[in-house]
Amino acid sequence: MMAPQGLLTQGLVYLAAAVLTVPIFKRLGLGSVLGYLCAGAVIGPWGAALVHDPEAILHFAEFGVVLLLFLVGLELNPRRLWQLRGSILGLGSAQVGLTVAAVVLAAIALGVDWRLAVVAGMGFAMSSTAIALQVLSEKNLLPTPGGQAGFSVLLFQDIAVIPLMLVLGLMSADTGGGELRWQPVALAAAMIALIVLAGRYALRPLLRIVAATGLREIFVACSLLLVIGAALLMQSVGLSMALGTFLAGVVLGESEYRHELELDIEPFKGLLLGLFFMAVGMSVDMGLFVEQPAQVLGLALGVVVAKVVLLLWLARAFGLGAGDRWMFALTLSQVGEFAFVLFGVALTGGVIAKAQADLLNAAVALSMMSTPLLVLLFEKVISPRLGARQTPSPEAIDDRHPVIIAGFGRVGQIVTRLLMARGFKVTVIEHDPNQLERVRRFGWKAYYGDAARMDLLASAGAAQARLIVLAIDDPEQSLRAARQIRSHFPQAQLLARAQSRTDAYEFLEMDVPFVRETFGAGIALGERALRALGVPAYAARRAGLQFERHDEALLRALASRRHDQGALISASTQARADLEQLLQSEREAESGKPDDGWH
Repeated sequence: MMAPQGLLTQGLVYLAAAVLTVPIFKRLGLGSVLGYLCAGAVIGPWGAALVHDPEAILHFAEFGVVLLLFLVGLELNPRRLWQLRGSILGLGSAQVGLTVAAVVLAAIALGVDWRLAVVAGMGFAMSSTAIALQVLSEKNLLPTPGGQAGFSVLLFQDIAVIPLMLVLGLMSADTGGGELRWQPVALAAAMIALIVLAGRYALRPLLRIVAATGLREIFVACSLLLVIGAALLMQSVGLSMALGTFLAGVVLGESEYRHELELDIEPFKGLLLGLFFMAVGMSVDMGLFVEQPAQVLGLALGVVVAKVVLLLWLARAFGLGAGDRWMFALTLSQVGEFAFVLFGVALTGGVIAKAQADLLNAAVALSMMSTPLLVLLFEKVISPRLGARQTPSPEAIDDRHPVIIAGFGRVGQIVTRLLMARGFKVTVIEHDPNQLERVRRFGWKAYYGDAARMDLLASAGAAQARLIVLAIDDPEQSLRAARQIRSHFPQAQLLARAQSRTDAYEFLEMDVPFVRETFGAGIALGERALRALGVPAYAARRAGLQFERHDEALLRALASRRHDQGALISASTQARADLEQLLQSEREAESGKPDDGWH
């Protein structure tokens, strides 16, 4: 057991290496991931030898990937996950199946033993969830078609762990009789069902009890307990820990505690992911580069190039645009962290030899280090030649006005024009570079940036602003920004645009004033329809006002019950009947006779 002094010393080494290296790489435009990888290589056994057991650190730091998938799950509700089913099952299965087949055929053609070829194919088919999602998040590309396709493939790879581990078990030299070969699949299915059911019926009451204590540190402890528990349950049946926490995140994504969970987990995720990348850098066996340089470099380069070619072809077949195709292919071109697990299981089971496992692991680590450089190559060389617009960096904002408008689409422009016409100075922030380019052609002054980033809002003077208006097109981004602004800039009044009833419920929970963008237009159109059917103008207007008051009251009344589907349906049905009765009574009072439903 490590003494406290040794633990503190190692912690000091990791923190110092990260603080000294990562900012330099970010400044050079190389990204934080490559900075962490190089920092790990410098302090590892083959560098300054300040750390001697990178494997132990790697196993611990893999929990950063677990936390990352939990947060991704919180952002993806079941409805959104269902919308991605086509790319998850279609694109994901095609990527895994074709990659395994290509590696196996190429290896056998080169005279490699079929067992080694199959193990290498299964490992090389995996991509690094940590590196791919970190790169996509840093570049704000996760919501793009290429980012969504990449995420779908990564999710399918986690699901593919089940059959891959089963195949490895069957290939293992110590595999028992065939009567138990489907037992892992049954256990895996049962564990997935357990996590989904527990998340829906047990975890929410538990979180409610813990939140009632009012102790923030206990809620943080409970959050970590949920994540660690889901991860270990999945690991106990031989599945990916990240898959378990992702499922837990999806189940809790619609709970009232989603935002609090996200805020509690985020700091741990960032630190552990950085440690994971450093551990990967430390684990690279530099001795193999001296002893077998051609084999290590050739294998890593061949795998990366082959995956890029295959992923480009798949992306084209699934209809991605040129820029999205390249970003999709390059961010998934490396071999993932799960390959270390697969190769370890194959080594333990006697399927491959230790020298073969060492060579494969070195190629995996080297492929991981290639991704940030390939993404940089895309941004500097490939993207300009494709004619694709590069996503600009957030701009320095030199204005300090009392009003900040986030989002300059059809809603944001109307709000801005109205306020400016009344003499108010506004600072406009827009996240879509194409929209930014269009409005600038018409003489509008707007800045590029993500309103959910507090450093950007701070530079725009949010700490002194009287009002911040969220007119953002993306509901998730708007909710995330509202949550952050409430926490960091409480002095500013906050107004939001709600695109749906679901968004309105979320804003109600945060006590953020909002306007439903289609609500007023729908009422106005309904009034025009009544007038077209012969209803007098004053009566149509009165009906519209009655409907507006009734629906606003209903929205607030149902906010606390929106997670109870049965109660919500029952209350909504009753509310429709109440509204019909109210308007019919109004009609009868106006005409002095019962309403026959037509005029």
